[in-house]
Amino acid sequence: MDNNTYVVIMAGGIGSRFWPFSRTNNPKQFHDVLGTGESMLQMTARRFKDICPPENMFVVTNKDYEALVKQQLPHLTENQILLEPIGRNTAPCIAYASYKIGQLNPDANLIVTPSDHVVLKEQEFTAVIKEAVDAAAKEDVLITLGITPSRPDTGYGYIQYLNDESKRIKKVKTFTEKPNIELAQMFLESGDFVWNSGIFIWNVQSILRAFRQHLSEISEIFEEEASVLNTNQEQNFISRAYSQCRNVSIDYGIMEKVDNVYVLLADIGWSDLGTWNSLYTINPKDDQGNVVDGEVILYDTTRCIIKTPKERLVVVQGLDDYIVAEYANVLMICKKSEEQKVKEFMADAKSKKGPDYI
Repeated sequence: MDNNTYVVIMAGGIGSRFWPFSRTNNPKQFHDVLGTGESMLQMTARRFKDICPPENMFVVTNKDYEALVKQQLPHLTENQILLEPIGRNTAPCIAYASYKIGQLNPDANLIVTPSDHVVLKEQEFTAVIKEAVDAAAKEDVLITLGITPSRPDTGYGYIQYLNDESKRIKKVKTFTEKPNIELAQMFLESGDFVWNSGIFIWNVQSILRAFRQHLSEISEIFEEEASVLNTNQEQNFISRAYSQCRNVSIDYGIMEKVDNVYVLLADIGWSDLGTWNSLYTINPKDDQGNVVDGEVILYDTTRCIIKTPKERLVVVQGLDDYIVAEYANVLMICKKSEEQKVKEFMADAKSKKGPDYI
């Protein structure tokens, strides 16, 4: 196991598309979504046990989730939990982790991963990650894992790559963030587009160089007081830094602009598990195409996903292609085809009924 390999787990999001199961005070990354006995965060951390030493794992999360991270990953020290005062998207999050780890080890190779993704083929995942880390350690490249699309999904970013058959890691031609359905269908039919998994691999010096070139206002903020990182002055500095950082994603701020981005195609059984439909897709179904988690009796019900509390008996009759989801004080019944409205439902619940429902 290489002591220069570090993992950064991004665990600060609210997961609003997964409401009402994902809530502001307890987002989906801290839930046992798949019924395996582990939360999404715990599954993600375990996935890297053969890739990096435990002391080289860092979690970036909102300060409100510090206790949840400590409870679920008790082996982490306080210095391994990076607390964001406010959400500023992925670029400031990655800058924080990169400058902090760069202070600890200037030769670090970083794997940056969301905390709420599913990887069903873990051996293949380990092999792909090690291949990418090896490449990033040798060359000034920014690598993302690309997933062959199975459907024209508008919830994912797409990567077009130059198909050099002689190379496993392929140069990226274009990035497209969350296209409309017509464009997504064209991408699928073309055969030279893959989904952007949001899992990145690079050497710390490569990503810091990219920040200086393309997000200089963020790099200047962190470089001004980088020496206080990994000291007891770090949190005060981060509070000031985040108040100055704009909200920007790493894809928009850097990956779409640099010319040294590469993609490694990965058949790893991946899903970002960002929506109810994605949970429906990866789960086993009954004879009527239903995914059920809870004490449920069904009549004339097909192609539904139903996730309800174990202590409540739920009877469902006559539904086709619906989401039935209950958590705490909210029950939601919604057409699967209309799941893009879930964020709207959440916003309406807050405005009409108050923050207790989000």
